[in-house]
Amino acid sequence: GIFFVRKKQKTLLTCLAVPLGVGAVSGFLTQGSMNTFEKLKQPPLTPPGWVFPVVWTGLFAMMGTASYLVAITPKTEERKKALTLYGIQLAVNFLWPVFFFNAGWYLFAFAWLLFLWYLVYLCTKTFSEISRTAGYLMIPYLVWLTFAGYLNFFIFLLN
Repeated sequence: GIFFVRKKQKTLLTCLAVPLGVGAVSGFLTQGSMNTFEKLKQPPLTPPGWVFPVVWTGLFAMMGTASYLVAITPKTEERKKALTLYGIQLAVNFLWPVFFFNAGWYLFAFAWLLFLWYLVYLCTKTFSEISRTAGYLMIPYLVWLTFAGYLNFFIFLLN
């Protein structure tokens, strides 16, 4: 009945709020380093600065939706594994901008990004086994991380 619908709505809002909140806090923590970043030598294909928060907001909404599709399935060990991987990759994602923007550790940040990519790959694979749609919703995140890896690596080389 109505209780079940409200519970699902609350779950959806929570699943969206968590990654969007992680992104917002991470963005807040790194906003002071944007001037330094803009002065760095940039590789070809670097988008204008406004693109990053727009893309990340969309990606966080998609991954939140994917986590919701997994969270509403019956409790199983596979679901627990998928949501645990999801939480770990979110924590790793949260730290990357701090390493890259605040600390300026470009090579370490690149290695961290490779670790993040692997975690997101595992999360995507595990999500796909539970909900094909959830897996599909994670693919743009992997594509963006691949592009971010290119940018990160070449910023390291050029600077």
